[in-house]
Amino acid sequence: MAALIIVPLISFLSRGGRGREPNFIDRAVLAVSSPLQSALTAVFSGVGSTVQGYVALRGAHEEAGVCRAQLAEAQAELNTLTEAKAENARLREALGFTESSSALSVMARVIGLNASPQFQSFRIDRGEDQGVRVGMPVVTPRGVVGQVVRAVAGSADVMVMLDPKSRIGALVQRTRVRGTVVGAGDGQKMLLDFVRREDDISDGDVVVTAGTDGVFPRGLVIGSVKGVSRPTVGLFLIGQVEPAVDLGRVEEVLVLPAVELSAMRAPEPRR
Repeated sequence: MAALIIVPLISFLSRGGRGREPNFIDRAVLAVSSPLQSALTAVFSGVGSTVQGYVALRGAHEEAGVCRAQLAEAQAELNTLTEAKAENARLREALGFTESSSALSVMARVIGLNASPQFQSFRIDRGEDQGVRVGMPVVTPRGVVGQVVRAVAGSADVMVMLDPKSRIGALVQRTRVRGTVVGAGDGQKMLLDFVRREDDISDGDVVVTAGTDGVFPRGLVIGSVKGVSRPTVGLFLIGQVEPAVDLGRVEEVLVLPAVELSAMRAPEPRR
């Protein structure tokens, strides 16, 4: 390479820097050096592009990491706001019920669950200190939940109406047929007992409390009829009732005294 550079330089200097047509040696030098120059230029250009690309990629990777962290933080904040919004909606609904009701009620949160098939219940964060007593009905603005079966100073246990020991005096809203809603113990539905085979009951009929059991006020929504069969023997039909309240998702409840309420009373059937 030194020779290829020096020979043209000496020739140029010997001519006094005057321009001339390239001779055979000049052409040979140019023919050999041009590909080498092009190759070196391509190598250095490729290395420079690679370095620049790596720097840009590393910067983009770091920026993406920052964006992911900010997105996770924003998602967590959004989840918190969504949960607060849902809770506020439930509390406003419960507050609307308590304001429209003439009876005193105690609002409570569910703090524990007992999903045993033998005893289906949950625990609330209100007890005797807040006026909760054994036997009080427990509801939500959507309908009946259960009954207080144990109360201490700061908490109470509520037996849900799905429990096999639960008994609620009931009334079919459309036809005013009376019966008893009994917990089936399967965690999903209840049974409608002591309804005669010839009584007018159909799927979809709304079932409300009759106010005859000394616990639940009259007119609270229990659920709707989902399946009726009339055996060829016996006095009573077999009916199933689906709860109006999703008892597996209850978070806040209202504990009521066993008195008649005007709020939550199901509308009278059209005549």
